[in-house]
Amino acid sequence: MIVVEHRQIELDYCPGCEGVWFDAGELDLFLRCAQMATPELVIKNIVNLPAIKSLHKPLKCPICGRGMKEVAIDQPVIHVDVCHQTDGMWFDGGEVYQLLTQQAARSATGAGSGQPVFEFLGEVFRGKE
Repeated sequence: MIVVEHRQIELDYCPGCEGVWFDAGELDLFLRCAQMATPELVIKNIVNLPAIKSLHKPLKCPICGRGMKEVAIDQPVIHVDVCHQTDGMWFDGGEVYQLLTQQAARSATGAGSGQPVFEFLGEVFRGKE
């Protein structure tokens, strides 16, 4: 894992699988910087979503070491692993870019002053094509 930092946002990024770990509150900060924050994407709300059936073994939270649950967020659905203790959440490679793209499409302000943040972070987290 390497740390990717931009303004007040510091994320843990795996160059091997291109996954991203958001500590508690970082997703909200990330989306607020891009002017795309929505209440349903705050970790307190995500952790209350029902777990979905997963084909892979639950990931362990890098903070508390406990198994995380996989949930579905946004539309179209993005599957993320979230810590039951609200320590954070894991996005597989390309899912952060997918989330940014979906949020920007719905947000009139997504193309406003947050556009440089969106472009920078979208390039970093685009994932393999």
